[in-house]
Amino acid sequence: MGHSILDVLKERILIGDGAMGTLLYSYGIDRCFEELNVSQSEAVRHVHEAYINAGADVIQTNSYGANRIKLARYGLEHEVARFNRASVQLAKQAAKPETFVLGTIGGIRGFQKQSVELDTIRASFREQADALLSEGIDALLLETYYDFDELRDVLQIARTMTDLPIITHVSMQEPGVLQNGMPVAKALEGLEAQGADVVGTNCRLGPFHMIEALRGIPLPKKAFLSAYPNSSLPDYRDGKLHYENEPEYFKKYAVDFRNEGVRLLGGCCGTTPVQIKAFKAGISALEPLKTKVVTVHPEVVHVSEAAEPPESALYQKSVHGRSVFVEFDTPRHLNTDHFFRGVQALEAAGADAITMADNSLASPRISNAAIGKLVKDRFHMPPLVHLTCRDRNLIGLQSHLLGLDVLGLHDLLVITGDPTKIGDFPGATSVYDVSSMELIKLIKQFNRGISYSGKSLKKPTHFRVAAAFNPNVRNLDRAVQRLKRKIECGADYFISQPVFDKERIIAISEATRDISAPIYIGIMPLTSARNAEFLHNEVPGIRLPDDVRAKMAATSGKEEARQVSLDICRELIDTAMAHFRGIYLITPMSHYSMSVDLVKYIKKKEREYTALENSENMLL
Repeated sequence: MGHSILDVLKERILIGDGAMGTLLYSYGIDRCFEELNVSQSEAVRHVHEAYINAGADVIQTNSYGANRIKLARYGLEHEVARFNRASVQLAKQAAKPETFVLGTIGGIRGFQKQSVELDTIRASFREQADALLSEGIDALLLETYYDFDELRDVLQIARTMTDLPIITHVSMQEPGVLQNGMPVAKALEGLEAQGADVVGTNCRLGPFHMIEALRGIPLPKKAFLSAYPNSSLPDYRDGKLHYENEPEYFKKYAVDFRNEGVRLLGGCCGTTPVQIKAFKAGISALEPLKTKVVTVHPEVVHVSEAAEPPESALYQKSVHGRSVFVEFDTPRHLNTDHFFRGVQALEAAGADAITMADNSLASPRISNAAIGKLVKDRFHMPPLVHLTCRDRNLIGLQSHLLGLDVLGLHDLLVITGDPTKIGDFPGATSVYDVSSMELIKLIKQFNRGISYSGKSLKKPTHFRVAAAFNPNVRNLDRAVQRLKRKIECGADYFISQPVFDKERIIAISEATRDISAPIYIGIMPLTSARNAEFLHNEVPGIRLPDDVRAKMAATSGKEEARQVSLDICRELIDTAMAHFRGIYLITPMSHYSMSVDLVKYIKKKEREYTALENSENMLL
């Protein structure tokens, strides 16, 4: 082809193709679509031909997910070059002389699931881009990027690899704003400044909401504007996603896209040749928009730049003095008398906070948020509410966080959560939309006044986040490195799994000596020899030394077991308090009297340490 796609875009609006996966899916194909470039090449070529026959001037290679990271899900990570080269060859076979072929590379970091390190993404991108460029494409299309940092980085790499035109598409969950709170207009301006020749948006939104977003976007200074909307919001019917496909609706909206300055118009999820034909008919008699005055401005997302939220009473204790937190799980039933008697006893003994698990061991209990609010109001004790990734999807997590903030429960312990198969309802589903690190990041984003989708919360939340730390592993250094990554995500302090070995406590102190974030050492009384063996052999993250198990095994009767267990805990507490300023007591099976005894012991030791520290200060 003699002309560059940019030359043609100067003169007229071009129509792109629609969704590759949607059409293949409609054919009954439901597996790795990029692998089809070699196993069912005829089906892929027929999709290209269908879009060209519908009026598409521009088609994309079937290479959206043909990168090492995504192909690894199918064990095909070594087929990157083969799949990408085949995708270009098939598109060029289907193309007419006047058809432009875009080499497509999709974003890695989606709006869900765990993120991937940018270094890994950069290496993957280079490998895929090199394969596409080697086959003679007309332009690169970088599409469906929810993470602006990722798109910025790969665009920079692409610009060093080729002088071909580069099209960049961000994706929005909310019209007019990216996930990080950045206005789309600002994002597109930045992409143009970095060398993108066509800038725009694709996926997630249908024509209506994408037009709403485009109304706040001025025409680029040098680049061209593009839009690839979804067909509609998806419906779920008979186990399959279904999109509405009214061609007249798309024909009408083609005019609206033109009136917002779009020069390249195609479709994303749910679109088929029907919509592309409608887009073509809608703009057939229209010239491109040359000038545009933006009169609709999207809502400004107010981002709090405050470095830290206000210090809660609980966080003050963790940072500025010695303290003991007591984990006391909420009941599995509606008789709360025993629980509140325990809270009262722990408060009287001097516990600095009550912490409540979030359906520990995947067994349902009274909501820790509801009980936490009652503890705060009745006993004026700061509750530390646990929050797992297991039980709530992204919608539920955000709703729950907003509710916690409104209730004034600002101290959270974020953990992954035990899988549901170990609990009372093994048929229940473990959600895990996010990892614990991603949840910490989300909470800290809320503290800046931004929702997960980038929308304004109108004001920031005020959460302080504790994170879990499991030192009961073979490689303690690796566990400490994970702890440091959680600090990078925003963790303020740490709660350890129960430790039953004095030497391990000393090792933890040495391994974490360069970490300034407070660490609470977990201490858990044992109720019997049987309990000790169960914890050692069946509970993940807990290991008991042989001498502790032997001491418990030598006991006879509940009272002797209780006293031996308390003696073991006191020895552990002595060691922990010599190296750390925080103790985390875990109440075993609602036996709060054991925790009460240990709180009293800890408070006595605290007074001794305080007197000693005051004496040393006077000498200085």
